[in-house]
Amino acid sequence: MKAIIFAGGAGTRLWPLSRKKSPKQFEKLIGEKSTLQLTVERLIPELSYSDIYISTNIIYKNTVREQLPEIPEENFIFEPEKKDVGPAIALAMGIFYRLNPNEPVAILWSDHLVKNVSLFKKVIKCADEYIQKNSNKIIFIAHKPRYASVNLGYIHIGQKKQTVNGIHFYQFEGFKYKPDENTAKDFFNSGAYAWNLGYFVTTSGFIYGAFKRFAPNIYSNTENILSSYGKKGYESELKKRYGRIESISFDNAVLENLDKQDALVIVEDIGWSDVGAWEALKEALEDHPNGNVVRGKVHCEHVGDSLIYNYEDHKLMACMDLDELIIVNTPDVLLVTKKSSVSKITKLTESFKGTEHEKLT
Repeated sequence: MKAIIFAGGAGTRLWPLSRKKSPKQFEKLIGEKSTLQLTVERLIPELSYSDIYISTNIIYKNTVREQLPEIPEENFIFEPEKKDVGPAIALAMGIFYRLNPNEPVAILWSDHLVKNVSLFKKVIKCADEYIQKNSNKIIFIAHKPRYASVNLGYIHIGQKKQTVNGIHFYQFEGFKYKPDENTAKDFFNSGAYAWNLGYFVTTSGFIYGAFKRFAPNIYSNTENILSSYGKKGYESELKKRYGRIESISFDNAVLENLDKQDALVIVEDIGWSDVGAWEALKEALEDHPNGNVVRGKVHCEHVGDSLIYNYEDHKLMACMDLDELIIVNTPDVLLVTKKSSVSKITKLTESFKGTEHEKLT
C-alpha cells in the first residue's frame, strides 16, 4: 500500500501563526511536532517511509525535506504553482499509475488531528485489504459526528454492506456540503450522515481512470507532463505545462461523478479534528467543553472557554476576567478576537494587501 499526504494549503484561519511562507501544517500547533510530521507518524510502522509520498508546493521544498528527512527524495511531489486539489491528485495518481495501477493508495491530508491512532490504523488496514480484492472501488473514511457542525461536509450513508474485523462498511449515498444550522441538526439526529474527512482508500488505476472519463482535459494535460516522468526533462515539462491545467476541486472533477455503487463508507470515531481554525483547534484539544487551551508562558485568572497561545518564551501573558476569546502572541503579531469571529480572520489578512502589514501575512 502507498499513502499520499497533501500539504499545500495556506491555512489563513490560523493566522498569525500560519502564514503564506509557513502554513499551519508545518507549525507546532500540537506538542513539539507539526501536524505534517504527526500525519506521517500515524502511518508508521504499518507503512515504510518509502511507501509514503508528500505532495506540496515547490516553495515549501526545503521545509518538508527538513521536517521529514526519512522520506526518500523521489517521494516528494512538488507542484510548480498553486492549483486546486484536482490537478494535484491527478498528478500523484498518474505517477502511482506508472508504478502499479492496482496497488491500494490512501489519500490523506496534513493538517488534521487524530487522537485514536490505533483505530485509525485498523480502519486503514481494513480498507487496504478490501481494495486489494476490489481494485475498481473507493472507500470513503468518514467520522461519527460529535456535534451538528455547519463548517464540515457530510457523507450520506446507506445500509450496512459488510463487516471486517469489527469495521463496518456502508453503502455510499452521496455527499452533502456545509449545511445550515437546522439541516446540520437534522443530519446529526438522523444517524444517517457522517463527517466527510476527505480520506480515501482506492487504487490509482480507478482514480486516474475516473479523471480520464470525467475530467479529460486534466487527464490529457497530466499525461503530457508525465510522458517524461523519470527522464531528464521532467521538471521543465512539469513547470511549463502544470499551469495550463484547469484549477478545480477533486470533488467537482471526479468524486461527484462517481457511480454510488463503486463506493463504500467506513464510519468510525477516530478522534478526528480539522484544526484549520483556532476555534477548531480549541475544540480538539480542550479537556471539557468551555475549558481553556493554553500554550507557552501564560497565567490565567477567571478565564473561561478561551485559547491562549504565547510563542514568546521571554514574555508572560497574564489574562484576567475573560471569556470566549482567542489570543495568539507571536514575535511580530498579537491577535485578540472573539471565538465567534475567527471566520473573519481571512478577510482581515486580505485587507492587509497593499499595506505595510502585507508582509505579516
